[in-house]
Amino acid sequence: MHLKFIVMFKRFFLFFTTASLLLICQSCYGQEPNTIKRNVYLQSVIQGDIKREHFNPLPIDDVFSEKAFDEYLKMLDYSKRLLTQADIDVLSEYRTKIDDEYLSTRLEFFDLAVEIIARRTQEAERYCFTILETPFDFSVNETIVFNADSLSWAKDTNEIKDRWRKALKYDVMTRVYNNLEDQKKALEKSDTITVKTFEEFEKEAHTSVEKRYKDWFSYMLKSENDDYLATYINAILSVYDPHTEYYPPKEKEDFDIRFSGQLEGIGATLTQKEGYITVSSITIGSPAWKQGELEANDKILKVTQGNTKETTDVVDMRLDKAIRFIRGPKGTEVILTVQKVDGTQKTISLIRDIVVIEETYAKSMVLTDKETNSRIGYIYLPSFYANFQDRDGRRSSIDMKKEIEKLKAENVSGIVLDLRNNTGGSLSDCVDISGHFIDVGPVVQVQAKDKPPQVLSDTRSGMVWDGPLVVLVNNYSASASEIFAAAMQDYGRAIIMGSTTYGKGTVQRFDDLDRIVVGQNDIKPLGFLKLTIQKYYRINGSSTQLKGVIPDIKVPDSYKYMDTGERELSNALAWTEIATSNYKPWNGGACKWDNVVKQSNERIGKNEFFSLTDENAKRLKQVRDEIYYPLNFEAYQAFKKQQNEDAEKYKELGKDTLNIDARILTADETLNPSDTAAVERNKKWYQMVVTDNTIYEAMQVVQDMTKMKCFATRKDD
Repeated sequence: MHLKFIVMFKRFFLFFTTASLLLICQSCYGQEPNTIKRNVYLQSVIQGDIKREHFNPLPIDDVFSEKAFDEYLKMLDYSKRLLTQADIDVLSEYRTKIDDEYLSTRLEFFDLAVEIIARRTQEAERYCFTILETPFDFSVNETIVFNADSLSWAKDTNEIKDRWRKALKYDVMTRVYNNLEDQKKALEKSDTITVKTFEEFEKEAHTSVEKRYKDWFSYMLKSENDDYLATYINAILSVYDPHTEYYPPKEKEDFDIRFSGQLEGIGATLTQKEGYITVSSITIGSPAWKQGELEANDKILKVTQGNTKETTDVVDMRLDKAIRFIRGPKGTEVILTVQKVDGTQKTISLIRDIVVIEETYAKSMVLTDKETNSRIGYIYLPSFYANFQDRDGRRSSIDMKKEIEKLKAENVSGIVLDLRNNTGGSLSDCVDISGHFIDVGPVVQVQAKDKPPQVLSDTRSGMVWDGPLVVLVNNYSASASEIFAAAMQDYGRAIIMGSTTYGKGTVQRFDDLDRIVVGQNDIKPLGFLKLTIQKYYRINGSSTQLKGVIPDIKVPDSYKYMDTGERELSNALAWTEIATSNYKPWNGGACKWDNVVKQSNERIGKNEFFSLTDENAKRLKQVRDEIYYPLNFEAYQAFKKQQNEDAEKYKELGKDTLNIDARILTADETLNPSDTAAVERNKKWYQMVVTDNTIYEAMQVVQDMTKMKCFATRKDD
């Protein structure tokens, strides 16, 4: 989110913090550079910036210490295959002392934890490669637990060894299974391939797993004190909220990757969760978006280069290193082996390319219900974009106005605005776009620490569109999307459809610590600090934090029964509320949508697609909650067969063409037929729209709203 409205606070912050850090560095005279660096980190990050600037600074006490303790141990050993209960007992002496330590810049707990984890990692390396020297017995009936939260700490080193044995056995078994399945599929297409035995595949799998863990242990054992210190600082910062983080200094390319997670090669935003490189979102217009098979929450297991067929296992690999294998020159092929939410695996081939910029802008089409001939406008807004560097750059608020005007010229009876997967953007454009649909009035309230709320309002008289409006949202609609949807809901201006939004009601800022610390070049670079500085509220006084925006009409989706978004993050800020802004509901509150909502709910309840979607959502929840996985090969085969059969039932879900006639706008009918890429993009977009059951139901809702005739007469001036 662009934060032009906080500039006034920035200058004060820089002056105050620079003076503070100058004193800190002066007090460090005569100390070793590494000691000075540690003191600057602790005092500036924790005692300085956070205390002064964080929206919700916490008391530094024993409760805080206990949370930081738990977070740090989880970061050090998320799979619970390194530390024993005896180690935890030793470290627990400091469970309520972390607050005292960093207030006095002592690091006894940190140093002890680093010493123990380094020693346990060396021991685990020996266990690992000793275990891999012997073939596994896949006839034994035993299971492995992957949900580390359900595991207690290992009672001794024997239990640690057994956890490693099971983990390695599972890795080998799954590789053998996948290779056998690939061989079976290849034999269906050709009988000329060389058939390999189970034993041959097992030997190959042992070699592959051994290479994976050689790389992992090499990385772990080469970790420097600064790497552990960064982890420790982030454990402490995570107690404040999940978006306050420290970014250690790195080369610019690696920093940009960690800063945004954006891959120009395939167009996916990635994160690292419990050892897996996980897809957070797909960039509109990117190769992954155009190919259509890579989805949010997919776990990337392997990366294969299309030209050499060289495969790299990226499980447990550091994010920035894994990204180097995924990125590549435009036009080259990369093949990803991913694990879907339902546990099935899929191989996805992508041709690396740059993002098609046009696909990131607002666009619209006219939809006609074939049964009623009702004409409805559809606008897709991928983000609240704004180019502040270029005076003539594209702005989502200006583009939205143009799309609305074009739809008005088509005499549409209503508009469906699609904000699904829109993760936010420019706050000022969000306010301006809200103004396209209301006359004048407040849109959102923004509050900084110890400051009265600032109300951001639409001050321009008149509306661009005053007819029926439906806004589509989902779990990945966040930030500015939530502000807009909440404003439309509070005014009673639109019906919100879909699933509950992400629930991020906070604002962050990045600070370059090198610019704040005066002098002390021998300890730089220091890195960046991202901290939560503000919270925003709906005009009705309620926060979108955690709760998100609850739609008026709930539409089943694949994540219906799972905690997603802010709700699944540790230490997320609480939901709160403030005073209501002074605003008047749409049309004096004359438009009541209860009957429209009731009719839509009845249609959704009878719709086979939505019923199957609900069934699938329950299945995915069950798969996600699965704790025990078989280590007997035959049992694993049966387990995977059942998974694949269950997935097959829903494979074609949402691919049927509906009673929608879709066409681009008359004003846009200038597409050059020789521009084959643009033609193909339009075909893909058309196919997505005419098979989207949620869009079709939104069209029915618009028609129901139109029948109520409680909208003002539209003026086309």
